[in-house]
Amino acid sequence: MNINLQELMDKQRAYYNSGATIPVAFRKQQLCLLYDAVRKNEQEVTEAVRKDFGKPEIETFVTEIGFLLAEIRHAIKHIDKWVKPRKAAGSLALVGSKSYIVPEPLGLSLIIAPWNYPFQLALAPLVGAIAAGNCAILKPSELTPHTSAVIANLCAGLYPEEYITVVEGGVDVSTHLLEQRFDVIFFTGSTNVGRVVAEAAAKHLTPTILELGGKSPTIVHQDAKLDLAARRIVWGKFLNAGQTCVAPDYILVHKDIKEELILKLKQEIDKAYDDVMGGSTQFPSIINDRHFERLAVLLKDGSLVHGGRTDAGRRLIEPTLLTDVEWMSPVMQDEIFGPILPILVYSEIEEAVRQVKSRPKPLALYLFTESREVQQLVLENISFGGGCVNDTLMHLSSPSLPFGGVGPSGMGAYHGLYSFEAFSHRKSVLKQTTRFDMSIRYGRSPAAVKLLRRLLK
Repeated sequence: MNINLQELMDKQRAYYNSGATIPVAFRKQQLCLLYDAVRKNEQEVTEAVRKDFGKPEIETFVTEIGFLLAEIRHAIKHIDKWVKPRKAAGSLALVGSKSYIVPEPLGLSLIIAPWNYPFQLALAPLVGAIAAGNCAILKPSELTPHTSAVIANLCAGLYPEEYITVVEGGVDVSTHLLEQRFDVIFFTGSTNVGRVVAEAAAKHLTPTILELGGKSPTIVHQDAKLDLAARRIVWGKFLNAGQTCVAPDYILVHKDIKEELILKLKQEIDKAYDDVMGGSTQFPSIINDRHFERLAVLLKDGSLVHGGRTDAGRRLIEPTLLTDVEWMSPVMQDEIFGPILPILVYSEIEEAVRQVKSRPKPLALYLFTESREVQQLVLENISFGGGCVNDTLMHLSSPSLPFGGVGPSGMGAYHGLYSFEAFSHRKSVLKQTTRFDMSIRYGRSPAAVKLLRRLLK
């Protein structure tokens, strides 16, 4: 690591304490700079992500560049409203006073990004940090070195290091960063590494936003529109070769429609990914050999009903469907994070609900049904970070919806206003009148106590 981290943090703290990041006009200007730079470097970003793991251009634009540009535009449009103090209700005991909630930046931010959407998941949290008025150190993933270099060059050309800096490197760099005293840590990655981050943050009592993962179920009830369900499941599962934290991790399908759903899933896979193992450039590779080998082992679980071919040299695994999988099978123990989709069955919707509830709370849940009663039953009885009814992944596209997990799938949320709030402290302020003084509050007599009891009811 060729950077003096303590010196860098001292510079950032001094810059933050100077108040330079606080004016709203300054924050807007920095967001505009970022927006223009992303547009200007679109081709470099696309090429970098392709070099790192073969993501096709259209996927890169939709999930990395377009998503980020929309997030920046939303912040610029709404930041004036977000920064305003909000009035809070008073009470009879506080007559004459006014109460406010005042958002203020937390200070020095550490953002640790993952590899699966290496550009967007690094810079989308940064949008929140900038909008809220913070300084930031950004650590991209070492598993996507080309994208990491693009991010470092982009930010170095926009911002002074005392404001925003990109620090590249491996696990040792992340470990060293986590030893420092930040004012907020934003981490996106696996649940196991999230525990390490939380433990390190606890030593300084640093607030954390942890965007983790888990096994996100897709429930397909017997009244679902199967053509549409199959198309949307295939799209959501095999986007980015399944390397998406909110990808459908497994299907729970009603026993009466299992075979029909499988047939339609096969048809949709063949339409979308007919030449994965040939010369197609429309399907990403697995990020590295370790992850490829882990996934190759999972292909041995259950019965293979579609796909399953691999190419170790190119780290390719074609979209794969597995049946006859048991809940205790290896493929059902941890998040798959690859193009393998196990299919399990249920007889009654209550059974499906019990099975999902018996496992750790997932980051996402997807339900396909036309029944309002089934929708209500599932949504009221299963806890999950976020999800969709009759779709997959699309809840991420709304800046009005908070994105985050619950329990082992994460803590805290972001996107839109929630990104601003993730990097802000909501300060409570009560302004008391000096025109009069409620002397009763100083009283000690039985009559005063009686009156106070009435006022404080």
